[in-house]
Amino acid sequence: MCGIAGWLDQTADLNEKKDELWRMSESLKRRGPDEHGEYIRRHAALLHRRLSVIDPENGQQPMSTLYEGEKYTIVYNGELYNTDELRDELKAVGFGFGTHSDTEVLLKAYCYYKEACAEKLNGIFAFAVYEENAGRLFLCRDRVGVKPLFYHAYRDGIVFGSEIKAIFHSGMIAPRVEEEGLYELFFLGPARTPGNGIFKGINELLPGEYAIYENGKMQKHRYYRLTAHPHEDSEAQTIERMRVLLTDAIERQLVSDVPMCFFLSGGLDSSIICQTASNYYNRQSDLIPTSTRPLGERYAIDTYSVEYTDNRKYFTKTLFQPNADFEFIDKMVQSTGSHHHEIILDNKDVLEALYPSVKARDLPGYVDIDSSLLLFCKEIKKDFTVALSGECADELFGGYPWYHNHDILFEDCFPWSREQEIRRFILKDGVLPKGESYVRERYLDTIRRVDSLPQDSRIDKRMREMFALNYYWFMQCLLERKDRCSMYSGLEVRVPFCDYRLIDYAYNMPWQLKAYGGREKGIIRKAFEDILPRDIVYRKKSPYPKTHNPIYHQLCAEKVERILSDPTRCINELINADHVHTIMEHPEKVTSPWYGQLMKAPQILAYLIEIDYWLEEYHVKIDM
Repeated sequence: MCGIAGWLDQTADLNEKKDELWRMSESLKRRGPDEHGEYIRRHAALLHRRLSVIDPENGQQPMSTLYEGEKYTIVYNGELYNTDELRDELKAVGFGFGTHSDTEVLLKAYCYYKEACAEKLNGIFAFAVYEENAGRLFLCRDRVGVKPLFYHAYRDGIVFGSEIKAIFHSGMIAPRVEEEGLYELFFLGPARTPGNGIFKGINELLPGEYAIYENGKMQKHRYYRLTAHPHEDSEAQTIERMRVLLTDAIERQLVSDVPMCFFLSGGLDSSIICQTASNYYNRQSDLIPTSTRPLGERYAIDTYSVEYTDNRKYFTKTLFQPNADFEFIDKMVQSTGSHHHEIILDNKDVLEALYPSVKARDLPGYVDIDSSLLLFCKEIKKDFTVALSGECADELFGGYPWYHNHDILFEDCFPWSREQEIRRFILKDGVLPKGESYVRERYLDTIRRVDSLPQDSRIDKRMREMFALNYYWFMQCLLERKDRCSMYSGLEVRVPFCDYRLIDYAYNMPWQLKAYGGREKGIIRKAFEDILPRDIVYRKKSPYPKTHNPIYHQLCAEKVERILSDPTRCINELINADHVHTIMEHPEKVTSPWYGQLMKAPQILAYLIEIDYWLEEYHVKIDM
């Protein structure tokens, strides 16, 4: 994994912009701490920060090649999981290879297939290829949106980067937010409309989208979207197909030339990944990522879990969080024989990490769910460079309560943010008056684009809509969190459930099969029941752990009080101090989550802390 950036300008000489280009590159150093590279011509520049994972000696970027009289140069952030197949395909038409890096394979795939190469890729990626003679720039993002790619297009050119901060360092755009951006923050946040970069003039390529910038014009094309097809497999075939697809996705992602570990929560998804990986390594002794192992000894993977100080003392069961993780983690450690590491986070550290988590995202985000992950990844990075994690199974296979509660399921709104009252409550009267209608239109726009079949039942049609809502909104928020909070410490985190083959299959699976046995993610439970402990297979879904210690609310309240008492803070022009005080003094009155399952009173206060910090740290100018 890496950080990429670039700049094309038809009129300026970019050789005279080396200071700006260096600052752009430096801003991405955390994503790629191992090496940096640059390609600079008069009207084009490509920048790369490298995190070495595959072929450390030969995978330097930008990487160039000549093909049929044209010079192609690539900068690439990601991993391809079908590198070997694609390399063989290119060899068959005459290409040679001097490295075993996926970068070279991707570059030559573009040389041969041009933009059609996108449909041949299985992986997580964002990349840019510049054709020097033609002056043509190709930008591409993976089907699922695991890797980010932001851009700012202006009259004479385009600036792009893995993170928004790189674009600002070009000097071509300043941090400004219009009314629409505030609607995104206060009524949709921490989610955001696909492609919307919140800042005025900042956009993001959509998942499954590529763009061509040529002769001062930019054209975008969606090469992948959720498409409805009849599901023709029997129940037995569906179970087997699920197992084959997910096992293959996991095993493809175990390739690395640097140490690898695994997130383990004791939930179904991470447990499947850990058990499958453990079984695979112990079948494939020549692929075991270690130099020595005593003959006959089982290879032990390294697993990591996160917990908070005194969390076991304060944990209480809820609809969204029915049980704690630690007992189930112990069962999986025994099952896999893993070397397990429990990272215990201090609540004060989680609070203070709100600030770097904003800098990691360049935006307010998922508050302590972000900051805890940032701290967690920082600890893991001390010993590992690559990790596998179980994100996205819930979105794809009906893991959340809103899939199973029919009163929520058929509500005509975003299920993770059903009520707008608390969002309106924190704002001053008259501020952002169209917030509710803005959210409504974003919801309806997504529903209108859902692909379905005439024969779909009422429940299957609604489940396609729910799938699309989760895929394009909730899942994107989690993927953004995973990318920024891990890459902030130079840790690559892979997500096997995001294999597009699995997504296509899940989208077209009838609900009665997906919810096999009447359970959330029932088809996955059935497909992997014979390799996991029974308690894991039938454990009720529990989300990413948050702190339950009341001291966290107290710490957040103290921070917010200092913000409210400072009349110079920009946020005070927007929020209602009396109403925020009510949340601070009576957190029990916040009965519905702000977003998702876990954002209650402490997280609302933390979100205000992040917005305040973001406005001040980024010197954001608000245009209303």
